[in-house]
Order: sequence, then C-alpha cells, then structure tokens
Amino acid sequence: MSERLEPGLYIVATPIGNLADLSRRAADILTRADVLAVEDSRVTAKLLHHIGARRPMLPYHDHNADRVRPDLIARMCTESVALVSDAGTPLISDPGYKLVREARTAGIAVTTIPGPCAAIAAITLAGLPTDRFLFAGFLPSKAKARADEIAELAKVRATLIFYESGPRLGAALAALHNGLGEREAAVAREISKTFEETVTGTLGELSTRYAETPPKGEIVIVVAPPGAPEAASEDDVDAALRDALTRLPPAKAAGEVAKATGADRRDLYARAMALKKAP
Repeated sequence: MSERLEPGLYIVATPIGNLADLSRRAADILTRADVLAVEDSRVTAKLLHHIGARRPMLPYHDHNADRVRPDLIARMCTESVALVSDAGTPLISDPGYKLVREARTAGIAVTTIPGPCAAIAAITLAGLPTDRFLFAGFLPSKAKARADEIAELAKVRATLIFYESGPRLGAALAALHNGLGEREAAVAREISKTFEETVTGTLGELSTRYAETPPKGEIVIVVAPPGAPEAASEDDVDAALRDALTRLPPAKAAGEVAKATGADRRDLYARAMALKKAP
C-alpha cells in the first residue's frame, strides 16, 4: 500500500497534449492524493484512467472558486489536495493563485510538481528571443478593450506570449498587427499533439493567413519585442539639453537627457557646458 501523502496543497502540472508527458512524480501524487481539485472532472478522469488510478474529484474553476475555496482550505489541514487544470500548469490563466495565497496564510504546506506549460513550450518553438518575455494570457474579446491592452504592451521590450482560440485568432492577429506594427511572430497550436504546428512570419502575414481560415485546437501567439528605438538627432538632443538647462545645472541636465535619449552622459555634459557658455 502506498504511503499516505502529507496534508497540504499539491500543484500538479498535467500534459498539454501527449499523455506520455506526465511525469512519474505527478502520476504518483495524483494516485495518492486524498482529493483532486479539478477544472473539469471528465478531462481529469481520462488522465486518471491513463495511469490506472481512481481518486475523488471536486470541481474548482472560475465559476465556483469563491464558494468552494473555504472547504478546500479546511480539508488541507488534514488531507492532501492536488490541484490540476485541464492541461498544463495550474494557475497559468486559471484561478488557482487565490487558493495558494489562502493556503499559505493558513500555514498550510504548498508543494509544486512542475511540468508542461503551453506558454513556455510555444516560446521554445517560435525562434524568437527568449531572454526576456511577458505572458499576457488571453486578449479581451471586445475590440476597444483589446486595442487598449495591446497599446499598453506596445512598449514592453520583451517577447510577448498570448493564449487564443481558433475562432478569435484572425481578429487577435489583426489587432496585434494594427497595434504593434510588422513584428516577427509565431502561431503555435496543438503543441505535443498529433497535428502540432508552428507557423512563423510577420504579424501582417499571419493575420492574412488566418483571416478567413481559423485553425482548430489550442493556440499560442508569440510576438517579437520591438526593435531598438531610433537614435535621437543632434538637433533633438540640443533642444532637450537647452530645455533641461533652464531648470537644472549642466551635470543634472546631462543626466536627464542621457536617460531620455540613451546618449553618452559625458558627451552630453560637454555639450551642455558649451551651450551654457554660448552667447
């Protein structure tokens, strides 16, 4: 008989496609947990069948989380509760963070069993910069709210990652193209499944490709960061220095303009001194 798990919350990552991606540790936790908090019991039941396990399940999702959470927290004091989503790592575009926060507040042990995540898998497929990225989840469905959110993200100097559905993909890509310009991007879908596909190109090219033919499956959009900003002209730098010198001494004026333009601070200080001495 397997040893009983210690009471607490276990965050278990599950496959995003191929069931063979379930780790041995994740399978062990799912087999031994007292209860599973699941997004959809039908989906989790298939996973349990794959590993030959049967465990009690309780629904935990956006529509019932506030009502169910207190009971789950209470159960964690004496039982092991495994949190799973339909696919991938729980808490990523899921309501689980409040469960983790309240468990920690109650002094309950929280353990993560890491594994598949569609956002991370997609960025490895996209061929775009991976040193800095921002996961932005699902864009709003309404055009105005979507455009506003994209405008906020436009200056973020990082690769952007979005989740999307097939029917909304064309509109999302068109909005990204309109708000971000002609950046390199990738559309990854059905990751780790039989019909896995990653299509790369510019946002304009991808928007055109999917405008009339929305694909099926789970989709991740990956967008390259903005290009380097254009260097300020000498006239612009001098104008900025003159303005700064009306308020600040040369050293501080040079620092302010260096921060705004990216120009060398020592060169700016020398230029500021020359401007100050000029008739």
